[in-house]
Amino acid sequence: MADADHGGRPAEGFEATAAGGARARLRAVRLVLWLIAALLAALATPRGERLTDLETWVGPNGVLHVNGSLYDSTRFTGTPFGGLVLKPLTRSAEQALGWGWTFGTLLLVVALGLIAARALPQPVSRRTALLAAPVAVSLLMLSLPVRSTLSLGQTSIIPVLLVLLGCFTARGQRTSGLLIGLAAALQPTLLLFTPLLWCTGRRRAALATGVTFAVGTGLAWAAMPHDSHRYWVHHMAGVGLGGPADDLANQSLHGALLRLGLNGPLEIALFLTLGAAVAVLALRRAVACFRDGRMLLAVAITGCAAIVVSPTAWQHQLLWVLLAVVGITGTRAGDRYVWPVAVVLVMTLPAGMLLPDMDALHPLRDNVVLLAALAAATAVPFLPRGSPFYRSPKPAAYAPPAAARFRHVPLLPFLRRALTRPNLLLELLLLRVTYAAYSQVRLAAGGGSNSAGRAEAEEHGRQVYDLERVLHLDIERWANHTVVGIDWLRDFLDQYYTSFHFVVPLAVLAVLYWRRPGDYRWARSALGFATLLALVGFWLYPLAPPRLMPTLGFIDTVHGVQDFSQPDYGTLTALTNQYAAMPSLHFGWSLWCGVVIAVLASRWWVKALGVLHPLLTLASIVATANHWVLDAAGGAVVIAAGFGLTYVLQGARARAVAAADREHTPTRKPVHG
Repeated sequence: MADADHGGRPAEGFEATAAGGARARLRAVRLVLWLIAALLAALATPRGERLTDLETWVGPNGVLHVNGSLYDSTRFTGTPFGGLVLKPLTRSAEQALGWGWTFGTLLLVVALGLIAARALPQPVSRRTALLAAPVAVSLLMLSLPVRSTLSLGQTSIIPVLLVLLGCFTARGQRTSGLLIGLAAALQPTLLLFTPLLWCTGRRRAALATGVTFAVGTGLAWAAMPHDSHRYWVHHMAGVGLGGPADDLANQSLHGALLRLGLNGPLEIALFLTLGAAVAVLALRRAVACFRDGRMLLAVAITGCAAIVVSPTAWQHQLLWVLLAVVGITGTRAGDRYVWPVAVVLVMTLPAGMLLPDMDALHPLRDNVVLLAALAAATAVPFLPRGSPFYRSPKPAAYAPPAAARFRHVPLLPFLRRALTRPNLLLELLLLRVTYAAYSQVRLAAGGGSNSAGRAEAEEHGRQVYDLERVLHLDIERWANHTVVGIDWLRDFLDQYYTSFHFVVPLAVLAVLYWRRPGDYRWARSALGFATLLALVGFWLYPLAPPRLMPTLGFIDTVHGVQDFSQPDYGTLTALTNQYAAMPSLHFGWSLWCGVVIAVLASRWWVKALGVLHPLLTLASIVATANHWVLDAAGGAVVIAAGFGLTYVLQGARARAVAAADREHTPTRKPVHG
């Protein structure tokens, strides 16, 4: 013992063992992440004999099948220099070309991810250094621009890679300028990197960029004068290549102005004025980031500005926005994830999943990537490295853990009960995306349409009805016909069914978020788990509700008479899966509201209202013929499972949370009982 205390060797050995174990875990995590990246690459790879379709080059209207101008092809959107360089490569056999193009693109994406990971501002932690590359490659494989490039055989990965090579790996300013000049010859708005290089003291690189661009463009003009005139006069004047310039796929400022109804000289003048303002502001921000040591963010900001000021910026050309994910914003730990999560969602999901289909939101939905690029280039307050919050944001306050009944609960002890409110924008964004994904899975659970799953769903409906008769629970027809004969009761239950399903859960979440943020996280987790479990039920057991069982005589009091001679019954069934009835989330969500209100409310009458809500919901779903009684039982099961999973994974709800929420004192000891 004396030797151990004074010599220190056993302690050193223990520390070395612990450090070795941490390194081993990091290496294991890195291996798993690389496997995930490989899986995503396999999923992103197109299917077919040629893999990549290469419609741009070998399709019916591809470059190789036109005898005149490159731009007689309706799919080619590159510069004449790009056509001059790449068209000879497409003379090989189509199948070999497709395979080579696909795996070549995958290698370019991997190279891009590796360079981006190495370009992170130094110093970085060992964990970041080990995990950044596979995470970057995975995000690239998930992104819509990479998937579009792979499916259509586009070349938009090359300019991005050339710029990163020129900024981060090239030795010597002339080589750097040569690479960036080649990128600009393929994507002209990347000439914005020339003033960035000049203003940051890399003037030789800036001159080399301009000379390389001029030489490449001049060679293309000499070889293809007609194509060059068409590109530089018509396209740069805003006509657009590859489709109408006002197409939704064009996420440039020019495309947005056209979609807003502006055109002619007024639109061109406004585009040039706003584009110049964006370019100047973005370059000032990029120069500041460059001098602050955040070179990758400076490159991303300049690339985002290039998207905004381009006459056309199609989906496969929008990869610059994803690079802006490296920007750090927010002084609180809870705010730190808002920007990266928003960027990842914008670059990996269609706009329809980010914003609901409402007329007032269409300008946002139509230009969501453009708005992200504008925000990155001009508005997002990225923290400088000198900020005290750059490395160490304000930490969240946590409630002390509550005692659990079981030894191994919680299974995930690091999911502690935070007392501070989560970022509202992040919560709303994730709520919208989660609900959109839920809606898509719910519809897919019926085979993609109601007609696809009709026979199976009606068979399951008969099974449920037979089981209810055995259990003497078959009260649906009696309740339905009784309510139909009482006008005021029918109207009340119809209104309750259609109005309170979303309103009450959202109201409960809003009140908890504002008044009880610690309990908000607990309740939200339980609701999320229950909804995920319900999706499994929809998928495994599509079920026709009573109103869609044509031989049983039920009356649909909410939706009106259904036309059973048609594959889809009425207008509502064209929008959502009407056979996602088991379990009933109408009842399940209302039961969740009742439990949360009964547990957390302090006044008895509020608790009573909470208990009354699921009872009225049960009456409305049965009496209006929208659910079987056993559907409600299924809803109760998934809600119980949701609360159970929350308990198992995160532990018991800390009873000190309510007091800590009121007094803002996270050091209060938990009360066990």
